[in-house]
Amino acid sequence: MKLKLILGMFVLSLVASSFAGGNEPALIPQPQNIKMLSGQFDLTSKTKITFFKGGQDEAKLLATTLRKSTGYKLPVENSLSMPMAGEIGFLLLTNKLDSYGEEGYNITVFTNCIYIEAATSAGLFYGSRTFLQLLPPEVFSAEKQKGISWNVPAVEISDSPRFVWRGFMLDVSRHFFTKAEVEQVLDLMALYKLNTFHWHLVDDQGWRIQIKKYPKLTEVGAWRDDIGFGLASNSATAYDKHGRYGGFYTQNDIREVVAYAAARHITIVPEIEMPGHSSAALTAYPQFACPNAQIAVPDKGGVFTGVYCAGNEATFVFLENVLTEVAGLFPGKYIHIGGDEVVKSNWMACAECQARIKSEGLKNEKELQAYFIRRIEKIVNARGKNLIGWSEIREGGLAPSAALMDWIGGGAESAASGHDVVMAPTKFCYFDHYQSTNKLAMEPKAIGGFLPLKKIYQFDPMPTNLPTEFQSHVLGGQANLWTEYIPNLRKVEYMMFPRLGALAEADWSPKDARDFDNFKTRAAVNEKRLDAMGVNYRPLSKPD
Repeated sequence: MKLKLILGMFVLSLVASSFAGGNEPALIPQPQNIKMLSGQFDLTSKTKITFFKGGQDEAKLLATTLRKSTGYKLPVENSLSMPMAGEIGFLLLTNKLDSYGEEGYNITVFTNCIYIEAATSAGLFYGSRTFLQLLPPEVFSAEKQKGISWNVPAVEISDSPRFVWRGFMLDVSRHFFTKAEVEQVLDLMALYKLNTFHWHLVDDQGWRIQIKKYPKLTEVGAWRDDIGFGLASNSATAYDKHGRYGGFYTQNDIREVVAYAAARHITIVPEIEMPGHSSAALTAYPQFACPNAQIAVPDKGGVFTGVYCAGNEATFVFLENVLTEVAGLFPGKYIHIGGDEVVKSNWMACAECQARIKSEGLKNEKELQAYFIRRIEKIVNARGKNLIGWSEIREGGLAPSAALMDWIGGGAESAASGHDVVMAPTKFCYFDHYQSTNKLAMEPKAIGGFLPLKKIYQFDPMPTNLPTEFQSHVLGGQANLWTEYIPNLRKVEYMMFPRLGALAEADWSPKDARDFDNFKTRAAVNEKRLDAMGVNYRPLSKPD
């Protein structure tokens, strides 16, 4: 073993000294440091993938990915030494956590072998994603490709992310997406090293998660009479045998998606919307609405009146039972409870809610909302989770340990008061907005607004002028894709790409490394990767 290690290190040092410069590879997101070496590594059917002190799962996943496009059935083996000639080595160096961090990695490509080093399995995974982007774009194909030389440029890359939360939210309530489709979204996230999938499972238009204690949530709340939002009925396939539109995930489905995400080092944050946007739940269980409240689900826009009764103790029992099942399905730290756009007219007219305001010494309905959120926070905390919600959960005072997802303001103020914050402002992060105002671009129908690629690339998750001592509370940034006008996966992809690459770079790459022209050059190469994956992206050639 010592002889192999000494010989391997001699060859590596010899090749490393032959730096020749050249064009940098088209990587998204842009790594912290890239140093071009001379030559290339040739991936062949004789290449071996090894893992040293860990990284077996990451090595196997890479082998599985490579087999699809190359046809090579590369062996994956445990190794007692550093990688030797013809090997791609995963090196888990847990004693170097201070150097690499929780998600950092180094990848060094020599002419005879490749090192992927990290202190954690997540870092090894991100190194493997970079390795895939170093290969010809056809490597992302699901079918064997012929006539491709699978060459990797010799290069040394050291990299780690700027932010710990690099998120994407998909709304599956307005329009339903199958388990397989959600897993495809996770694969696309992994391409760009995003690590948080915010799964918007509940809203007025549909309840999408099985809760065994309350079966009518999915028997009733998961379905509606038509596709809605003025869309053609044939623009989606999510219909049951009775012609109802919708669907839901069983708890087994949830577990499988969670495991699929975890293998790609993606944490899932479920959102169970409350106290507003709850028409689907209240249609199934109207006893938890205010007495005489109208539970309406408008086709688009308008006023949402699906609001839980904050004066009814049974409401909190119901939500505690729901959240108990949710917490058992998702191992991540956070449960998102929404908290946005709560229409308080029902509370104003509800004797029970008014009695609650009086008995708790509250001033108004805004403070009643804060009371509601604080009670839910205790339920969430008791199950080992942290609560996170939209900007409006600040109304009446932010709950003690809650994190804020800022879409309309309050992020900087919350961070400065000691609360963790995820930045997702509409100005930069709402992917349901149009990508062009040019009539000749022929954009598919969107909810409104204008969010071109360049605007997203200007996004900085760190609020301006936030004092240094509070900046650690800014966890990162997140893109949100609401699906009122997005009834199928092809349109999801079109709204995601190429914009998701710009968002990923804002979350991952050093701020001072940003260069939009350079990004567009890399994004043009990335289009070929998306072509290989069969992704329906918006071409860079289309006008803004």
